[in-house]
Amino acid sequence: MPNKGLSLLCLMCILLFFVVVHGVKGDVSYSVPEEMSRGYVIGNIGKDLGLNVKELSARKARINAEGNRKRFCNIDLATGELSVAEIMDRESLCKDKLSCIVKMELVLENPLELHKITLHVQDTNDNSPVFTKDVVKLEIRESSVKGARFRLSEARDADIGQNSVQNYILEKNDNFILAVTSNKDGRKNIELVLDKELDREQQQELTLILTALDGGIPPRSGTVQIHVTVLDANDNAPVFTEEVYRATLPENSAIGTVVIKVSATDSDEGINGEVTYEFSHVFSSEKQAFTLDSITGEITVSGSLDYEEEAVYEMRVEGKDGVGLSTDTKVIIELTDVNDNTPEIYLQSLNSYIHENAPPGTEIGIVNVQDRDSGSNGQVRCVISSNVPFKLEPSITNYYSLVTTAELDREVTSEYNITVTASDEGTPSLSSSKIVNLMVADVNDNPPAFRQQSYSAHITENNKPGSAVCTVSATDPDWRQNGTVNYALHSSEVEGTPVSYLLSINGDTGVIHAVRSFDYEKLKNFKVQVIARDNGFPPLSSNVTVSVLVADENDNTPQILYPAPEGNSLMTEMVPKAVQGNSLVSKVIAVDADSGQNAWLSYHIVKATDPGLFTIGVHSGEIRTQRDISENDGMKQNLIVSVKDNGQPPLSATCTVYLLISDNLAEIPELKDMSQDTGSKLTTYLIIALVSVSTFFITFLIITLAVKFCQRRKPRLLFDGAVAIPSAYLPPNYADVDGTGTLRSVRSAYNYDAYLTTGSRTSDFKFVRSYNDGTLPADSTLRKTSSQDPFGPCDDTDSCQVTILWFVIHSALHSQNTFCIFSIFHVLIFI
Repeated sequence: MPNKGLSLLCLMCILLFFVVVHGVKGDVSYSVPEEMSRGYVIGNIGKDLGLNVKELSARKARINAEGNRKRFCNIDLATGELSVAEIMDRESLCKDKLSCIVKMELVLENPLELHKITLHVQDTNDNSPVFTKDVVKLEIRESSVKGARFRLSEARDADIGQNSVQNYILEKNDNFILAVTSNKDGRKNIELVLDKELDREQQQELTLILTALDGGIPPRSGTVQIHVTVLDANDNAPVFTEEVYRATLPENSAIGTVVIKVSATDSDEGINGEVTYEFSHVFSSEKQAFTLDSITGEITVSGSLDYEEEAVYEMRVEGKDGVGLSTDTKVIIELTDVNDNTPEIYLQSLNSYIHENAPPGTEIGIVNVQDRDSGSNGQVRCVISSNVPFKLEPSITNYYSLVTTAELDREVTSEYNITVTASDEGTPSLSSSKIVNLMVADVNDNPPAFRQQSYSAHITENNKPGSAVCTVSATDPDWRQNGTVNYALHSSEVEGTPVSYLLSINGDTGVIHAVRSFDYEKLKNFKVQVIARDNGFPPLSSNVTVSVLVADENDNTPQILYPAPEGNSLMTEMVPKAVQGNSLVSKVIAVDADSGQNAWLSYHIVKATDPGLFTIGVHSGEIRTQRDISENDGMKQNLIVSVKDNGQPPLSATCTVYLLISDNLAEIPELKDMSQDTGSKLTTYLIIALVSVSTFFITFLIITLAVKFCQRRKPRLLFDGAVAIPSAYLPPNYADVDGTGTLRSVRSAYNYDAYLTTGSRTSDFKFVRSYNDGTLPADSTLRKTSSQDPFGPCDDTDSCQVTILWFVIHSALHSQNTFCIFSIFHVLIFI
């Protein structure tokens, strides 16, 4: 028998150091000896599940304890090895249960996968047998016969199996031997057998030593002292009313609650029949939870009870009479579960950030709920707060995946507080909540947006280079660099000039600066494109149009077109003596390159030969007589006219208008002097003229045709009516604009037809001739007819004669030849 037990013991020790692995539907099971130190390798779970090391790390493999227990194991993601994390004491975990199992879970993500791990904790001989008492007192009567048996309480060993108590040894003595038998439930009955009758007169007390041995290697032992007192006879032991007492008790029972009452009777009388009760074989946890009344046999609650910690209590109660005879019974107390544990929520693999462009169905994290209660009290349902784009998808038992249900937009909601609530099915239902804080990570999905659809910038000409023109502003609702906006000008040209030569922009602030000084007369307005670009990847951009309007500044003085400035030619106009008051005699024409009020011109006579004779229109520049011309008025009239604009400050220019009051050329002193100088040669000229009349008539026809051809190609004068100014007096870059220009289109009743020069070579005459005999009103419009054109076609003899006369006079005067002047008279005679 000892050899067989030793072989079995060795076999179990060998099995303790080997890992037993088996898989059932993806589950694994291991065996490990208790009390192994931290870091002890239990097995390689990666290889056992067919997972490589990279997959374990990528799928965030981890060990979760089941039922809120401690996490006794760790997994090394680098090797896949399962190792001890907490020292496991089988006796604390499972007490006297033959099988001690610790359950755990291996959790893998992406996709979520769960493997059950069953860990069998094997017993080691780390506990010695312990008797319930240090001294056992027996009172035996001297009349007891040989073979009388006296029951002893067995020793308790927290270990199980072969490591529990296997043998008892009684110290050698003359009166007693030890008898050990096994019950049906595997327990041992230890009895002290009287081998030699006692003699009270020889020895009243005996002391024996009882040793209990377990089957471990090496074996452990425990001892108890048996003190025997020799008395009178006691031949009946107590007898319990039931072999096994059973009771059911709610786990939340209050302290002092009576659980059950044990009862034993003894047929003896007197002190021999008085029975007392005591626990004979209990664990410390049972002693803390219950108390036994030694007189009444009532078992009451003395400590807190927890169904989740201990659901069933098994105790042995011993009944003893007054002289030492005893017997025992088993008491089984079963606890019923009460819904006293709220569900526990564990957030695993939770991502604190999720990108806003994550597609619906993206997993954010795993939610594990546990309830230590059993039955319906431990059934848990889990929900999340409404009105959030998330949901819980049931995965494995008590596991949920938190996933998105719609696309997120960080610009609308940048943070979510998701409330996860777990409720059990108990009555009343218990619940708990946990808040999941989730930040939405930004994605560059918004281009910059300008605050205005277009911008208008105003800048005054002659600005300083570098001066600010305007500021554009764009916003980007994205975050950090995705929302940081930079500005740039679109590469383009304005009238052939690159934009970069005109403007620059501050890339950070959007302030547009002028690179150069602008001139309104050259560039009045232009448009540029501004680009706003963020710093995201890839960058997004948008454009806006900026219209730059250059404001005019009064930087141009009026320019007088007529009369021509002095130094070019001295213009002189003839005024008939018969001119009446308020008659138009001349006109000053001026322009201003500026615009607006800066180009509004006013005319003033600042000096005149006769201040009361002439006046000038303030806005028209028309020079008119204030009264009728008299014989006392001087022939030469000089007027100094000032032309002033309306700018601030105003700019001005002056000119001199020369007027001659005369009806014909003969009255002009210069012509009279010229006729006297040529009197001596008059006879010669007359003879030559008569000889040449015949020749002249022949050539005259040719000349008339030539003049008519040239007239068709003659450039039109600037004005059809009023004062006709040769185009040579007008600068090529001026044009009349109704309402804004400086050249007025008001028609006058007078027409200045021809320019005549005298022999002085210094003055020009301008004849003023009215289209009608009377003076036309200023607001009348005169239409020319073809007969009034001196170079029009000759439809009859009279018109041809007038044409010939006009041409000869015009040619003679401009040729400044005396011969031509006298030829005029011959032509007149001929006509």
